[in-house]
Amino acid sequence: MLGRTAPVAPLPDFGLPRPGRRHAVASGVLTVLAAVLVLFGLLAPDDLTAFSAEALVRVPVEGVVVAAFVLVLPPRARRVVAVLFGLVLGLLTLMKALDTGFYATLEKPFDPVYDWSFFHAGVEFLAGQIGDAATIGALAGAVVLAVAVVVLMVLAVLRLSRVAAGRRTAATRVVAVLGVVWIVCSVLGVEIAPGQPVAAQSAAALAYGDLRQVGADLREQRPFGEVAAADAFRGTPGDQLLNGLRGKDVVLTFVESYGRVALDDPAFGPKIGATLDAGTAELRAAGIGAKSAFLSSSTFGGGSWLAHSTVQSGMWIDNQQRYNDLLASDRLTLGGAFQRAGWRTVWDVPAHTKDWPEGQKFYHPEAYYDARGIGYHGPGFAYATMPDQFTLSMLQRKELSKAGPVMAEVDLVSSHAPWSPRPWLVDWNQVGDGSVFAPMPAAGEAPESVWKDPAKIRDAYRDATDYSLKTLISFVQHYGGDDLVLVFLGDHQPPVVTPQGAVHDVPITIVAKDPKVLDRIAGWGWTDGLHPAAQAPVWKMDSFRDRFLTAFAR
Repeated sequence: MLGRTAPVAPLPDFGLPRPGRRHAVASGVLTVLAAVLVLFGLLAPDDLTAFSAEALVRVPVEGVVVAAFVLVLPPRARRVVAVLFGLVLGLLTLMKALDTGFYATLEKPFDPVYDWSFFHAGVEFLAGQIGDAATIGALAGAVVLAVAVVVLMVLAVLRLSRVAAGRRTAATRVVAVLGVVWIVCSVLGVEIAPGQPVAAQSAAALAYGDLRQVGADLREQRPFGEVAAADAFRGTPGDQLLNGLRGKDVVLTFVESYGRVALDDPAFGPKIGATLDAGTAELRAAGIGAKSAFLSSSTFGGGSWLAHSTVQSGMWIDNQQRYNDLLASDRLTLGGAFQRAGWRTVWDVPAHTKDWPEGQKFYHPEAYYDARGIGYHGPGFAYATMPDQFTLSMLQRKELSKAGPVMAEVDLVSSHAPWSPRPWLVDWNQVGDGSVFAPMPAAGEAPESVWKDPAKIRDAYRDATDYSLKTLISFVQHYGGDDLVLVFLGDHQPPVVTPQGAVHDVPITIVAKDPKVLDRIAGWGWTDGLHPAAQAPVWKMDSFRDRFLTAFAR
């Protein structure tokens, strides 16, 4: 007869979770992570300056409404709603990320209709810094990340909907309590922190704002042609244009990222202001005068082409669609007015590395120099294909030294981000084909090193802008005669180093040796010299063309 089997004592678990417990813990962790992701998508602001821990612990009305809706739906409809809500929330999260980047660099939210052109410019800038292969890798990574955000958001909403359906009674109570809390806090205006209401509806407001912006953008496209045609100078004969500048070479020069912050910020102003003051004294000693003020730019932190076309056309060009419409129009530009009046028109655009047929067709300059046709045989400097000194030296040799008046638009790019490495001035007689600049990039600090340190970034911007201004002053000293009129201005405030909320102002200066030129603008109230006073007039950038043409008409 067999004896009874003795009971087996259970093995000690040494505090380790059993398989069932491990699954429950993992499931709970996933649910918590899903809730955090969804709350982040609903509550995270689209501007880093508004980001705080308090912003993420509010009650989002969108989440309460969708949760209540899901609880009363049958399983199949619940899944459809969860997937759609996850897709929308994932895309909204990506829009917030774009807004964050645009606020930080351009002081504006991303415009889903007009702002795609900035990506092309950004890709070209990135390729110039890290190379094509690394840029392709970065873009691929960004696409994967964007897809992952949307997919994970959909999975998170699906998981939370399943959990809520599986605990319907408890979930219903939670949703009811949160709904009451939202209504009470909304009525009473309760805030968890200044500017952070407990009753949040930021996701819905952002989505509504984007939809309204799209509608406004689409409506805005229609009247452009009428606005472009309303031009007081459209039919003005050439013999009635710019008679006050007859015989002068006029050089309209845009200094990249030369914004008002360069003068007003304590980190930049002392050095750049001293350069402008010293330049004023040196030019005055040579009999050369100047007057300065400010223009309010149509763009901020980037989009230089928008500012250039605003100055040239006398129209407010603040987005890509308006820019495209302008290039397709026959609007009279400053260059076109000079050409009609008998000047030879020249475009000197060293940042252009590809064909630009639409721009050449619109501006129709008689000479066009880009990075490929300018005759430069020196090194590049990060974004800048060549130093500003070479750009101006080439213009002098190929155009200004010849007979006949010239009107030139010149774009100086040594002060374009990332601002390092940068060149230094050499004797103008040694510029030649640019080979003299060969040792300079290696003597500077690499962009990837500079951009790890905010203080270095600010120093690099200051010094690069200072170089561009010193180059202009030196150019006028070396080549400026009675027949040279230089108009130089910034295109926009610099990215990264300009505080959010700053004005869009950029300095503008007119330099001439012939006193009759500056007498024409004596009534403008501009500051004498290269350094505009803090109280100097501020005009909208699109007003400059008409004021300039009026001042020099006769």
